Amino acid sequence: MGFIFEPYMETLRTCPLFYRIAEPDLRAALGCLGARSAGYNRGETILAEGGPAKDIGILLSGAAQIVRIDYLGNRSIVAGIEPGELFGESFACAGVAQMPVGVIASGATQVMLIDCMKAIRPCGNACGFHQQLIYNLLGVVARKNLVFHQKIEITSKRTTREKLMAYLLQQAKKYQSDCFEIPYNRQELADYLEVDRSGLSVEIGKLCKQGIIRADRKKFTIIQQRNQL
Repeated sequence: MGFIFEPYMETLRTCPLFYRIAEPDLRAALGCLGARSAGYNRGETILAEGGPAKDIGILLSGAAQIVRIDYLGNRSIVAGIEPGELFGESFACAGVAQMPVGVIASGATQVMLIDCMKAIRPCGNACGFHQQLIYNLLGVVARKNLVFHQKIEITSKRTTREKLMAYLLQQAKKYQSDCFEIPYNRQELADYLEVDRSGLSVEIGKLCKQGIIRADRKKFTIIQQRNQL
């Protein structure tokens, strides 16, 4: 099992699921959990909306997005996923029958998949790391709920301008800088904010002309933080 994930050990060591688990135990954990690897190309589905919610995923390389498609086919990006981050864990731990969202590869992507039941139920080998693993998983789920709450704070704003500025100010706080790069192109940003792309482009243009922000593709600079809405 170890040789499969050898190129990704550095990423796994930084993964919050394996926090405070020594490397020898981490290697043993991968075997105990029956971890398996899978590769995907851009646009391919990693976990399907409506599919079984039983796996915990860890992004090993590349990038992916958690997406939701409503009854009319409108697409919304719930969150982006970077190497070392988990996905699907909240739904698998909650025991829901079907995934309410999908996970899509944003490019060439490698992932690890773990059966949730093997993670939350101590195995018969009484592995010493298992209690720490369960504790880590609870922490990940709690922090993920905070991220989803931040998304709700943004999308609950009434106008495209308010949603955009709320998102940009969140990113500035996250990176502790007025200048930062977001993980989305214009269409993806519109999908994340749940707004029309053309309307979003108009608002970005207005904010730039008013000297409130600068925008260059994915790079944004907040020039004026007061009276921006």
